[in-house]
Amino acid sequence: MKWLRGMLAAVLLLVVALVAAIGTYRALVLPKTEGELKVSGLSAPVSIVRDEHGIPTIRAQNLEDLMFALGFVHAQDRLWQLEMHRRIGRGQLAEVFGESALDTDRFLRALGVRRTAQAQWQAVQGETRRAIEAYAAGINAFVEQHMDVRPPEFLILGLQPGRWEPADTLAWTTMMAWDLGANWNAELIRMRLALSLPVQRINELMPPYPGEAPLPLADYAALYRSLKLDGKLGQHALNAAPPSGIEGLGSNNWVVSGARSQTGHPLLANDPHLKLSAPALWYFARLEAPGFKVAGATMPGLPVVVLGQNEHIAWGFTNTGPDVQDLYLEEIHPEDPSLYRTPEGWARFETFEETVRVRGGAEVKFTVRATRHGPVISDAPAAGADGLTGPKEAPRYALAMRWTALDVPNTSMEGALAINRASSVPAFIEAAASLNIAPMQNMVVADRDGRIGWVAAGRVPLRAPDNDLKGQVPAPGWEARYDWVGYLDTSLTPREIDPARGWIATANQRIHGPDYPHYLGSEWALPYRQERIEALLQAQQRHDLDSFARMQADELSLATVKLLPYLRRAQSSHRLAAPVQAMLAQFDGTMAAQRPEPLVFWAWIRHLTEGLLADEVGPEFLGRAMSGSRNFRDAVEGILMRDDAWWCDDKRTPEVTESCQMQIDAAFHKALEELESLQGPDPARWQWGQVHQSRAEHRPFSRIKALAPLFELRVPVGGDTYTVNVARVNMRADASTGEHYLNEHGPSLRALYDVHDPSRSRVMHSSGQSGIVLSRHYHDFVERWAKVEYVPLWAPADAQGATLRLEPAR
Repeated sequence: MKWLRGMLAAVLLLVVALVAAIGTYRALVLPKTEGELKVSGLSAPVSIVRDEHGIPTIRAQNLEDLMFALGFVHAQDRLWQLEMHRRIGRGQLAEVFGESALDTDRFLRALGVRRTAQAQWQAVQGETRRAIEAYAAGINAFVEQHMDVRPPEFLILGLQPGRWEPADTLAWTTMMAWDLGANWNAELIRMRLALSLPVQRINELMPPYPGEAPLPLADYAALYRSLKLDGKLGQHALNAAPPSGIEGLGSNNWVVSGARSQTGHPLLANDPHLKLSAPALWYFARLEAPGFKVAGATMPGLPVVVLGQNEHIAWGFTNTGPDVQDLYLEEIHPEDPSLYRTPEGWARFETFEETVRVRGGAEVKFTVRATRHGPVISDAPAAGADGLTGPKEAPRYALAMRWTALDVPNTSMEGALAINRASSVPAFIEAAASLNIAPMQNMVVADRDGRIGWVAAGRVPLRAPDNDLKGQVPAPGWEARYDWVGYLDTSLTPREIDPARGWIATANQRIHGPDYPHYLGSEWALPYRQERIEALLQAQQRHDLDSFARMQADELSLATVKLLPYLRRAQSSHRLAAPVQAMLAQFDGTMAAQRPEPLVFWAWIRHLTEGLLADEVGPEFLGRAMSGSRNFRDAVEGILMRDDAWWCDDKRTPEVTESCQMQIDAAFHKALEELESLQGPDPARWQWGQVHQSRAEHRPFSRIKALAPLFELRVPVGGDTYTVNVARVNMRADASTGEHYLNEHGPSLRALYDVHDPSRSRVMHSSGQSGIVLSRHYHDFVERWAKVEYVPLWAPADAQGATLRLEPAR
């Protein structure tokens, strides 16, 4: 037995040593939050006071030192997130993740994000330039002077943090705009569909906004047939599109005047819906310097409060969804591939040589090109070549992108700083409208003088009257009528100040009436969230922040209510059909996490969508499209409401003509089979939240089975894609786990602002302040976020906290 006791002692010693090592590492990797640090790069002392939630209040004697300190605390708490943002903007992911990230890097290099950012940086001047430079210096000062050990991701992957440069900030603003203005996806989907469907059917699959007619376009299906294009063009490009990690698909904001609030002063609410990540994209901070006092949601990589409140105003954004990207087919000279066709004749491609380093493999060198329209995105080898151009050795076309975010100069960062300083609703609207380029946002604002307002701020391209494709599909680049002819005057974008009704709300719906004379876009969100917000705003005469919080927690899905009658009449021979239909008879469309009915509805709509559409568009294409931002709910609604026999017939079964009722019944039967297998034989015990889990992805460890439970964040949630408390439902099986119905896009931030009494303002984001998995602040917001709870935006005047003093190193 001696040997056994010896072995147990050795194991115990090993465990103790391991625990001690982890404890030591944890003490070193967590940020120093108390005491004093000598830091090179500061001109005067700075204090950083962190509250119980890890939210810092940063006080400096000038703006440059304030932004230096913001960069410093971002690096302390979110260094791996900064590294990811830097590498995405540069197209350097394959250096870390190997060949699996190569296509993304190729696309980013072809798109020219970092190259454009460098050009944009040369045009930045004055206070904005100094702020960005100071912010970058603060990040680098922490890494080079005060990082005792690297955060876990760097150790596991064997990496050193890279140096942050000012152009990296501008590159990240471009990546923010990438998903928030991604009309190009819809263009490629339409082109892909046009190779097998007539335009009329495409308009049914991608219908116009409710109540509108389809845009009058040329027959682009006939155009593409005449050009002998292949559907692989669009699919290759879609497959290679880079992930920014934002993937914004919606947001809510609303503001009421003093006449509609219980305080007699304006109140404002905002919840931007973005990709949920671990850590969250947002980082709360309170920033104070002479003439500058602002608090709210910052984003690592940017020296500004993106959404928040200063001493005079509060503001919130939703995505406008403008059409600010156009794709062009560029015809390549048949005898000289260095030339492409223009309205004036043949012109030479602008070329750039790129080298991508690949972890575990040889570096990849390739040439990317640009035309008069912009970067040639088909130069990413996986993004175009084959179907678009014909044989690789004899390409016929290239695919170029025109996009406002790639314009030089780009004054969006100047606009963000001006917003932070704005002192009134008119000043805010002027700064936002004149300076913000991309992404275009619906910005609501309220001030202490009692005014409220809204402006759609961003650069809007103008298209010629004879442009008969209107930016809906890739256009022939050699025809001048498809070129942009300028930009909409910034004073003409939609806006409103102090409406008589006493409130303003936006939720990605169409933001203008039919009499608005300018074209902004056509990719509006379905109006269900907007309709529900308006109903709740009008349900009581006066609101307070508690009623606003109940609105942000609302889980009634008007989209579900619309289709419930079709589900309730579904029939099935399945033994659970009767009890399930009995439950559905009492269901009001509230998508509560603990209830079975939301699960039944979404299983049914998933199978119904596949049954209606897969035969016409192909299951592979449908699956990829449904994995992105489009779930074709509007198409399904139209098919059912028209009782459309053409779509309801399954063309893979020529011996049977399926009716819409047959499709409804078949989807119900499949849903019952799926759910019995998934959650057991008793429908009363089924729960939506068991499968509809909010998953905040960690890059890259969510994709590594052994590490995912440690790094990613999960919590059951209610709601769905169309509720005010949005929790977008993933209709396709997750690539790594096979799960359906996960929620990976939702209220990345919730904020409620009282401009008269800022001490009442409250906020919450979806993870915790820290990006270091060993910190208690890595996940301490998750459960509270799921319950729609909040923390104070501003620290109380007498608040105590851990205080770190940064002193200039002499």
